[in-house]
Amino acid sequence: MPEQKRDYYEVLGVSKTASDDELKKAYRKLAKQYHPDMNPGNAEAEAKFKEVNEAYGVLSDKDKRAKYDQFGHAGVDPSFGGGYGGGFDMGDIDLGDIFGSFFGGGFGGFGGQRQANPNAPQRGASVRASITITFAESMSGCEKELNVPRMENCESCGGSGCAPGTTAEVCPDCRGTGQVRIQRGGGGFAFTTTAPCSKCRGTGKIIHQPCPDCRGNGQVRRQRVIKVRVPAGIYDGQTISIRGQGSGGPNGGPNGDLLVNVAVIPDPRFERDGNDLYSQRNISFTQAALGAELQIETIDGKVKYNLPAGTQPGFTFRLRGKGAPSVNGRGRGDQYVTVQVQVPTNLTAQQKDALLAYAQTMGEGTPAPATPVKDFFTGKKKKK
Repeated sequence: MPEQKRDYYEVLGVSKTASDDELKKAYRKLAKQYHPDMNPGNAEAEAKFKEVNEAYGVLSDKDKRAKYDQFGHAGVDPSFGGGYGGGFDMGDIDLGDIFGSFFGGGFGGFGGQRQANPNAPQRGASVRASITITFAESMSGCEKELNVPRMENCESCGGSGCAPGTTAEVCPDCRGTGQVRIQRGGGGFAFTTTAPCSKCRGTGKIIHQPCPDCRGNGQVRRQRVIKVRVPAGIYDGQTISIRGQGSGGPNGGPNGDLLVNVAVIPDPRFERDGNDLYSQRNISFTQAALGAELQIETIDGKVKYNLPAGTQPGFTFRLRGKGAPSVNGRGRGDQYVTVQVQVPTNLTAQQKDALLAYAQTMGEGTPAPATPVKDFFTGKKKKK
């Protein structure tokens, strides 16, 4: 019997009506919480991380989610002996079978779709993983190594599930189709339905001597170290698809894909909007008034910028081609820098005299002396 699994919606902490965005938000939060890098040596966190990835891998896939909603874990996990890939259970009526029993077939368009041959090669499941990178790494691109748990074909039996030197028997009840036809009805009204074969549990074959390494499943779970190339310019939350690095395909089918979700740690110096970057630069009153040569921080290092005299607070200038690279390698955005004029504090007596002299030359007169700050409730002057 397969191990008891928690409901996937419960694992992610969402309702069954959750939207794709809600699923993604819940997944990202939990994946970061339980990520092995954040919990080194914590077996419980690692188990929860795998559980979260498994739940999101099913619920984020439209077809798998539909099967899971209808059949539960049996609809998406072969170890439950499900085989419900035809979208049909014992309580449903197959219109194709009804019309077939009346008119001798030929009405497949009414929903009489049959389950594919269970012994035919099938594509392996996609595997989801996540990595966290710095903002600088997202700008320059990088390469990371991931420990990925995935299902692989058993080397001992070649994926057949049979002990070496033995073969499986074609199920005599379903003749290898994995399904049986059941006659239903009464009172002169009869129709035929299909259901997974109970003798072979929908697999179409019976293994009398299971492989001792995979216990007849044909696959085993293994950890693989896989290198992931992160392209320059990748956004926070984007997913990298690596073909053929997912789980092995049953019956000799092709591997699935590895889907890597990328989380980018923000950089307080830059804000990203598309491929453009935004930053701020503090300047003094003197620099704003007289102009200055500034050193501006960019993702490529510091660059010079000649600030014009008379620059006003909030002025924004553009550094062409200093933004984020396009993830497809086609050009770069710009960097927009907004200047903020800092008002000096704690002036010396000499500096105050110089400012007073400047104010008089500007015709501003003599500024009134600063009013002492009083306590709001008592009206008394505060002690310095």
